[in-house]
Amino acid sequence: MIEFQLNGRAVSVDADGDMPLLWALREKLQLTGTKFGCGMALCGACTVHVEGQATRSCITPVGSVAGKKVTTIEGIGASSVGKAAQKAWIAVDVPQCGYCQSGQIMSACSLLASNKKPSDADIDAAMAGNICRCGTYNQIRQAIHTAADQLAKGG
Repeated sequence: MIEFQLNGRAVSVDADGDMPLLWALREKLQLTGTKFGCGMALCGACTVHVEGQATRSCITPVGSVAGKKVTTIEGIGASSVGKAAQKAWIAVDVPQCGYCQSGQIMSACSLLASNKKPSDADIDAAMAGNICRCGTYNQIRQAIHTAADQLAKGG
C-alpha cells in the first residue's frame, strides 16, 4: 500500500511502486481529470502537483509520492491560485477540445504560485512543456494574465 495526501485527504493505493502516478490516479482512484497524452512527459496533459511543483504524472512512479502531497485538477480549485486560474480559463473561453486543459491549468497554477505577475516571456517559458493541439496559446496567456490580475486584487 502506498499512502499519500491527495487533494487534501489521505489515500492508500494498492499498487506496485513503479506504476505511473497517472494510472494510479485514473485507474485506482478514479480521478480522470488528469489525462494521458504521450506517456513520455513531453506534452504536459498529465501534469499534477507534487509538493506544489508541476510534475508529469505519466513518468512519476506512484511509489515516489509516498508521504507527499499530490494535487490534481480535481483539487486545484481549493487554492486561491487554482480558483483564479479556473475562473480565468472560463472567462477567456480558453478550451476548444479541452483535452490538454487540465495540464495547462496545473502548469499555470505552478507558475502563478511562484510568480504573481508573470510577463509574456515568463508565461511562455513556464508553459513551454504543455502542448495544445487546438493552438489556444494566446488565450492561455491571456487567462494567466487575467488570473494574475484577479489574485493581485485579492481574489
